[in-house]
Amino acid sequence: MLKRIREDIACVFDRDPAARNTFEVLSTYPGVHAVIMHRVSHRLWCAGLKWLAKLLSTIARWFTGVEIHPGAKIGRRLFIDHGMGVVIGETSEIGDDCTIYHGVTLGGTSWDSGKRHPTLANDVIVGAGAKVLGPITLSSGARVGSNAVVVKDVESGATVVGIPGRVVRKAVSEDDGRRHALAKKMGFDAYGMGPDTPDPVAHAVNCMLDYIHAMDEKMDCMSSTIKGLGGDVPDVYMPDLDEKVIKNALPDEWDKPSGNGV
Repeated sequence: MLKRIREDIACVFDRDPAARNTFEVLSTYPGVHAVIMHRVSHRLWCAGLKWLAKLLSTIARWFTGVEIHPGAKIGRRLFIDHGMGVVIGETSEIGDDCTIYHGVTLGGTSWDSGKRHPTLANDVIVGAGAKVLGPITLSSGARVGSNAVVVKDVESGATVVGIPGRVVRKAVSEDDGRRHALAKKMGFDAYGMGPDTPDPVAHAVNCMLDYIHAMDEKMDCMSSTIKGLGGDVPDVYMPDLDEKVIKNALPDEWDKPSGNGV
């Protein structure tokens, strides 16, 4: 257990540029305190000392603002940044090298006994204020954006945002060799979001506009072909699509390119 505690402290330096030295992390980081106290309370829980384990977890909540049920299973090098308001339910399972920000809930959606809380695989990041609910699985490398509400499984490497959570970026296939390059470009996704993560609504609007333009070109091609064969295609007035008017009507952040933009 001491080895894991040392790892919990050391991993802070990889994920928080504000960390300066070990003494500072050990004495002033509530997320680290919460994880250390959970490791002790979980040992007590597994040994059958459930009341004592619950008491220790309650004390940890008083001092850190982080509520972790002693029955939750937590892997190595979990980093809870800031910590305040984090809730991790009894049957939650968290893999190695995960990062959780303040205000996150790993909660249940029923009162039934058994597995009712989420499972986070390795290297998952859950952004501030996000709610991950039910016995779902967030596969390795998944990212959850701030304030998202996730109630369905998330595939490996995908990024989820919104209410309810929607996938806005999927993993790059390992077979084509680009995944490593993408990970290097992204680096560490603070708060579960990369700088070039597209807005899902803007992406949907852009896809519809692309479809309209494609249909317009196809209709022009069909009309030309019919006229070439001697058919009669009446001319119908089509108003111009003024892209400037559309962009002025949308919020400023939608004017950023998302890969399918006009």
